[in-house]
Amino acid sequence: MARKVREVMTGNPVAVARTTSLAEAARVMRDADIGDVLVVDEGRLRGILTDRDLVVRAVAGDRDPAETAVEAVCTTDLVTVGPDEGVDQAITLMRRKALRRLPVVTGNGELVGVVSLGDLVVEQDPGSALAAIAAAGPDS
Repeated sequence: MARKVREVMTGNPVAVARTTSLAEAARVMRDADIGDVLVVDEGRLRGILTDRDLVVRAVAGDRDPAETAVEAVCTTDLVTVGPDEGVDQAITLMRRKALRRLPVVTGNGELVGVVSLGDLVVEQDPGSALAAIAAAGPDS
């Protein structure tokens, strides 16, 4: 039987409010050792902020990280997946849209997780070198 996204996703994703400063969001990412945070407003997913967004849209754009809110530079045109969709559907969507991560939301818009390229590599080919890299912790 085909596995569902809920079986491979990371639950309880790290999220920040849309008004959080870029500096604080960067600290959250550093402390959690992750490359992105989800941006929420009143419990609803509003965007995603990646480490690349911080560099390309904020630093290179001469924005003050202490004074700029994440909503000013995060990606808001989101592609999401539902927890009951198949893993193969998530892979196809990520391939078609060239994405490395997909927020997982329920039908009523509740954020329940995130599925990353690393999650899918571990799921699809657990013995591969890429799966070993994806599963390794920092400084492993």
